[in-house]
Amino acid sequence: MRVLVLALTVALVAGHQLKLDPEFAVGKTYTYKYEAILMGGLPEEGLARAGFKIRSKVLISALAANTFVLKLLEPELFEYSGIWPKDAFIPATKLTSALSDQLLTPLKFEYANGVVGKVFAPAGVSASVLNIVRGILNIFQMNIKKTVNVYELQEPGVQGVCKTHYVITEDAKAERVLLTKTKDLNHCQERIMRDIGMAYTERCAECRARGNALKGTAAFNYIMKPSATGALILEASSTELIQFSPINIINGAAQMEAKQFLKFLEIQKAPLEPIKAEYLHRGNLRYEFGSELLQTPIQLLRITNAEAQIVEILNHLVNNNVAKVHEDAPLKFIELIQLLRSAKYETIESLWSQFKSRTTHREWIRNAVPAIGTHVAMRFIKEKFLVGELTLAEVTRSLTIAIHMVTADLEAIKLLRELAENQKVMETPVLNEIAALGYGSLVSKYCGENPTCPVDLIRPVHELVAQAVAKGDINEIIVTLKVLGNAGHPSSLKPILKVLPSFGSAAATLPLRVHIEGVLALRNIAKREPKMVQEVAVQLFMDRALHPELRMVAAIVLFETKLPMGLVTALADALLREPNLQVASLVYSYMKAMTRSTTPDFAPVAAACNVAVNILSPKLNRLSYRYSRALLVDGYYSPWMVGAAASAFYVNDAATVLPRTIMAKARTYLAGAYADVIEIGVRTEGIQEALLKVQDLPNNTDRITKMRKVLKALSEWRAQPSSQPLASAHVKLFGQEIAFVSVNKGLVDQLMALVTGPEVQTYGRKALDAVLAGTKFNFAEPMLVAEVRRILPTAVGLPMELSFYTSSVLNTAIELQATVSPPIAQKFHPSQLLKSDISMRAAFFPSVSSYTYAVMGVNTALAQAAVVSRARIYTILPARIEARLDMIKGNFKFELLPVQGVNKIASALVETFAVARNVEDLAAAKITPMIPADFTPQSSKKSSSRSSRMGSSLTDDMVSLSPCLLCLTTFLQSNIVLSVMLLQSGSSELVSDQQSKMSKLIKAFEKRLCGEIETFGIKACTMIESRNAAFIRDVPLYAVIGKHSAFIEVTPAATPVIEKIEIEIQVGEKAAEKIIKVIDLSQDEGILEDKNILMKLKKILVPGLKNRTSSRSSRSHAVSSSSSSSDVSTSSKSSSHKKSKMVDILDPIVKASKLQKSSSRSSSSRSSLLSSKSSSSRSTSSLSSSQSKQELYEMNFTKHHIHQHALSATRRNSQSSARSFNAIYDKAKYLTNAVNPTVTILIRAVSADHKVQGYQIAAYFDKETSRLQLLFANLAKNNNWRICADGVRLSDHKLMAKIAWGIYCKQYVTEISAETGIVGQEPAVRLKLTWEKLPRNMKYYGEELSEYISRFALQAGMSLAKAKNVHNQIKLTVAAASEQSLNVVLKTPSRTIFKKAISLPISLPIGDTASELQAYQDSWVDTIAYMVSKPHAAECSVIKDTVITFNNRKVKAEMPHSCLQVLAQDGTSEAKFIVLLKRDQQHEQNMLTVKIADIDVDMYQKGNVAMVKVNNVEIPVSDLPYRHPTADIQIRQSGEGIALHAPRHGLQEVYFDKDIQKVKVVDWMRGQTSGLCGKADGEVRQELRMPNTHLTKNAVSYAHSWVLPAESCRDATECYMKLESVKLEKQIILHGQESKCFSVEPVLRCLPGCLALRTTTVSVGFHCLPADTSLNRSEGMSSIFEKSVDLRERTEAHLACRCTAQCA
Repeated sequence: MRVLVLALTVALVAGHQLKLDPEFAVGKTYTYKYEAILMGGLPEEGLARAGFKIRSKVLISALAANTFVLKLLEPELFEYSGIWPKDAFIPATKLTSALSDQLLTPLKFEYANGVVGKVFAPAGVSASVLNIVRGILNIFQMNIKKTVNVYELQEPGVQGVCKTHYVITEDAKAERVLLTKTKDLNHCQERIMRDIGMAYTERCAECRARGNALKGTAAFNYIMKPSATGALILEASSTELIQFSPINIINGAAQMEAKQFLKFLEIQKAPLEPIKAEYLHRGNLRYEFGSELLQTPIQLLRITNAEAQIVEILNHLVNNNVAKVHEDAPLKFIELIQLLRSAKYETIESLWSQFKSRTTHREWIRNAVPAIGTHVAMRFIKEKFLVGELTLAEVTRSLTIAIHMVTADLEAIKLLRELAENQKVMETPVLNEIAALGYGSLVSKYCGENPTCPVDLIRPVHELVAQAVAKGDINEIIVTLKVLGNAGHPSSLKPILKVLPSFGSAAATLPLRVHIEGVLALRNIAKREPKMVQEVAVQLFMDRALHPELRMVAAIVLFETKLPMGLVTALADALLREPNLQVASLVYSYMKAMTRSTTPDFAPVAAACNVAVNILSPKLNRLSYRYSRALLVDGYYSPWMVGAAASAFYVNDAATVLPRTIMAKARTYLAGAYADVIEIGVRTEGIQEALLKVQDLPNNTDRITKMRKVLKALSEWRAQPSSQPLASAHVKLFGQEIAFVSVNKGLVDQLMALVTGPEVQTYGRKALDAVLAGTKFNFAEPMLVAEVRRILPTAVGLPMELSFYTSSVLNTAIELQATVSPPIAQKFHPSQLLKSDISMRAAFFPSVSSYTYAVMGVNTALAQAAVVSRARIYTILPARIEARLDMIKGNFKFELLPVQGVNKIASALVETFAVARNVEDLAAAKITPMIPADFTPQSSKKSSSRSSRMGSSLTDDMVSLSPCLLCLTTFLQSNIVLSVMLLQSGSSELVSDQQSKMSKLIKAFEKRLCGEIETFGIKACTMIESRNAAFIRDVPLYAVIGKHSAFIEVTPAATPVIEKIEIEIQVGEKAAEKIIKVIDLSQDEGILEDKNILMKLKKILVPGLKNRTSSRSSRSHAVSSSSSSSDVSTSSKSSSHKKSKMVDILDPIVKASKLQKSSSRSSSSRSSLLSSKSSSSRSTSSLSSSQSKQELYEMNFTKHHIHQHALSATRRNSQSSARSFNAIYDKAKYLTNAVNPTVTILIRAVSADHKVQGYQIAAYFDKETSRLQLLFANLAKNNNWRICADGVRLSDHKLMAKIAWGIYCKQYVTEISAETGIVGQEPAVRLKLTWEKLPRNMKYYGEELSEYISRFALQAGMSLAKAKNVHNQIKLTVAAASEQSLNVVLKTPSRTIFKKAISLPISLPIGDTASELQAYQDSWVDTIAYMVSKPHAAECSVIKDTVITFNNRKVKAEMPHSCLQVLAQDGTSEAKFIVLLKRDQQHEQNMLTVKIADIDVDMYQKGNVAMVKVNNVEIPVSDLPYRHPTADIQIRQSGEGIALHAPRHGLQEVYFDKDIQKVKVVDWMRGQTSGLCGKADGEVRQELRMPNTHLTKNAVSYAHSWVLPAESCRDATECYMKLESVKLEKQIILHGQESKCFSVEPVLRCLPGCLALRTTTVSVGFHCLPADTSLNRSEGMSSIFEKSVDLRERTEAHLACRCTAQCA
């Protein structure tokens, strides 16, 4: 019984349980009132906004259990563009009428348990209308859980599947259920969004963790009436807010706000019926993208007849862009692109057929087609090229642009693959590379948008790689690797590994550049699969047997994968034991640079590198810049989410001054994303060697046999590969390689053949004929520079779009016509023009128009409502020139003619506005400026009203004033002091004061700047206006919003109209005929007389002036002209008012007539005083410094100059060189009466009144005094301002110049002298600049320059001391410290900067270098090459039995008696030279043998004299220097010894004397040498390298390995020794097993039958075998040198041997 009662109770409770899922009963129609508003703009009221409103009744009826019908009743559409909230929505009547049929069409949808399922609609309903309905259905989407009231889930909706929070509460009294759900649109499992133009950008998750550029949320509120069968939605509302700012929304953002309101009206008992049509499945609740993808948001077009509209636009562009670009051309070009996007392919083909023969129309179409951005563009380019309708140049440009603008889909990829595989394309190298690289780029873009990217897209390239490797086609391998690198598909890792050493067997036969390209191809793969690439890159880096350059490139790729802390530590640990300093330097410098990185994405790497640097700094911090380096500079500003980074790598080696590889990359960060904007890489391998070494080595049999014989004697000798002369470069944009070039001898020969070929000459002749006949052409270049779009749906169902567009059109109109007299013959040579009279007329009209749009709002093919920021830039710089070049008479005349009708040469306008328009009524489009003219901030209004109320109630209680105080404090931006003053005073003055300040902030900024050049009648003005929203919020986004304009206008000045500007140059004897203004001394004398009269008048009127003048002249010479002016004004004040006024009147006259110094005597006394003060300050300064610094500081200069223009010997001995210059100058201040001008230049402005105005420049040269004078004068009659420059060659050792300017060249004077001399015994040069008076601005900039030089000097490691030097002099003394270094002292009035032994990149032509250069005196190219190569040569020296290697490491070893050792040799297979060393222990003498070209050179000691033999023929010292008859080799005496020079063969110098022997190799041989001197590669950790390339730790063993062993005991060299592997005599137990051991390093032993006379012990490595192992001596010993080292033991090496008579 109890069970039955319990069951009944449960059933009763279940029967009364309420259901919250919305219910629509079958057979009934539910009527709702619906209203949706979507608005965009700034959040503040009173500014413009744009948006839409939808109002309708919504009828819902159930057809079946889960199938419903929805119909809109009385739909209305409104648009808004106005000041919010003042203005009202405007009904879009025509648009509503046009869409009424679609809006009134009933739609079907599935609905169960509050979840919307499939949506069905007839085919006639557009995607835009269907999306509006989806916005309504989105309100009904509710996932209600029965067991919990607060929960979250990922819920599908219009915007995608996003994180949604539910809160359900129940109002029991009202019998209502309140439901709230919120969506976080930034945390979506699947966000519906479409990006266009951002395929090459990468998301920066770390950047977005610090700020957001785009953030959205939505909130839904429901009031429902629950029932047992389901809930009835009584009211529902939603608010969605999306904020966007490119520089972080926290700094202010524009917003899109969507609001929806749904209210239940009634239930009708009659059901709805769908129309009689086929209902198609149209998806679900998710937003469906439609025609908005092809619709640009910056304009709305009503397309009725696409072809006719395209023709109309084409004609407009062609007709209005002839002489200059039309201002609206960029907008029309975008319109053309939009029409082409909407047209069918057949329409585009028809247009092409119609206009392809009309050049201008053809170019506009060809430039617009790539910007279509779909596979249609790719198809057009492909088909038109294959049928020959596009030239190679046209298809190259169009294809390059189209590849990077087209939306990557399977059809576009297929078309490009077919084009790349076409035979016509494959036969064109440039086009083949573009198509191949583009294919990789398209695959990369497609895979970026489709994570499930099929491998089949990239598999054909994998097959091409395999085929190229099998054929050994290096160029094809490189191209395909670059394609894989662009694609970045993870499946490409396996084929790439096949060409990398340590991974693929084929890699051993491939050159280094292929390996490097393979590693670089991993970079884009690393963006998708960083761990896979890390594994490969780490293995390559850790393998020390690989080439250092390859390992460094692997390290660069490894860091780009953002490696974790563990890998960074592993790299640091490896660097501690890294033998190659180039590798260590690059990785360490990269880590060190990374520690300073501020970009968020590399922050973990930077932290890890900071730890690694602390580990490595003690060991690697002092490596110089001659080692490889990584440079990184970046900056990131988190509050704005803006940053930039630049990185550069140079991979160096010791072989060349030029780095082997240079790579530089720039990256930008913006709005939570980054892009590698540009990367440039250059490889230079063997370039310097190719330029400097001898190209054709003697290839005779004797030389080759001789060299091979020596090399064969070396034990296990292995030649290094010769570097192939090669240069290559690549360019990447946005991470995609778009072009690369490899330069080799074949390519250079092709280019030379092309340049010198008949085709170029024929083309040049045609161009010349066209110019002579008169030519006129127009060139227009339109470009869609940027198209970046993001489209995302809103809750209303309308799309929100964020867009950025930039379009530019460049137009150049050129007119050319020329005549040549005498006429050009048919067989024309360019030299004929040097004997002709050429007349030419030319007109140039370059102009540019550029539009940039930033858009946020609604963009559909039917209507647009958006906030638009538009920037328009227009520039035109016209020019008309007429020229006549009379080459015979030396007359060159140019006329610059005015261009009528063009005044404004540049203008810019930036404006932000709200626009609303629809396609049915384009004429009714409304545009509203963002900031209205009468805008007043709301805060100002509120503050004003509240403060007035507050002022009237000041007597009230303080408590009642608290709200007003808070309001006022807010208004005054927390200015507490002013607030308190206002409360105490009780007045409103401060409030009104602040309001006036606010009004000033709102007021537009206006500025007009003008300048005028009267001489040429030109006036230029710049006008700047700005009115922005920064007064609302002082952030960058608000500063941009508003209206800004600027323009530059050039107009004729108010002076008489200038007809033209003439520039005439006359060279030669007729230069005097062109002189207009004659300058002579008589003019100066006249002004001197006037000046004396004025000075006497001033002394009469102003008593005491003389005394004051005297007192001023006796002051310190450091007082400037401004100080003097101050003294005059001060003294004036002490006089009477009347006298003061008279002085003020006379002062300008007197100042204008100051022409010279008061007297030469005062000048002389001042000079002596300055000299004494200078020497005094120098002596005082020197006391505080050390003796060595004092010597350098003083640098006593003894000049070589002996004046050659002195009039007598007495005068020559008594006068200084400066006095001698003055004698020449005083004898003839102007050369106008002494000689005729050499060159005359006239720059004249020809006016209507024929007034002479302009400038004249004349150059005079007096051969007798070696004097050059330049006179620059204004042609105006009463203008006496001029520049006089004189230069005199006083002797072979001194030049002196004087530059004077001002009125009659007497206001400002400077003197410059340059002379040679000696400092101590070293040659030196001294430059000296002195002045008497300088303009104030020149002094200012001079002081700024001095400060900059001082800072730079300190940074450069120079010494700087404050000193009181001569106040009006700058002196620079440079002395040669050696042939390759300088001592420098720079003295300014207040500082002395000095530095000792500054290294030079060249060798100065002094000392030995001067003697060595005599062999190259006939060729300046060879002279310069020798001077450059000598200081970079690597030097190795031998002193007795000690060798100091090229890398400056000492190797002391006992050398064998009478055995030749390889001291240095060309380590490549070319064997350009070998230097052999032989030590005679008995006489303790060394001798050298040099095998080079076809000669053998022996250098030896004979008595105390160094001697030389060439091919066994002794050459007496008296017959030196010796020069090879054909090769570039010379032997000469140098000091106490003999030197051989052969830089083009790799030997800079081989020097021999009795005490020391030296070998210097040229810099391009660094790293390619071998022998006792080493490789000259800077790798001191790998110095002791034997001929078989193995490293040894024993110096003696190393030295012995380079011995040339004897073939038999009958050898003429008396060496009697050979290198062999020796057996360790003692028994060894290794790993618990008895073993016998053999040396893996060769040991020097006597030949069989010979006895050792002298021995030494060496430590060598041994390899051990089990004792019972049988070893074939002949076979086993040949491979023993390749075995590993098991232990190191000491053994005996022989140094001298004696052979018995029985020795064979």
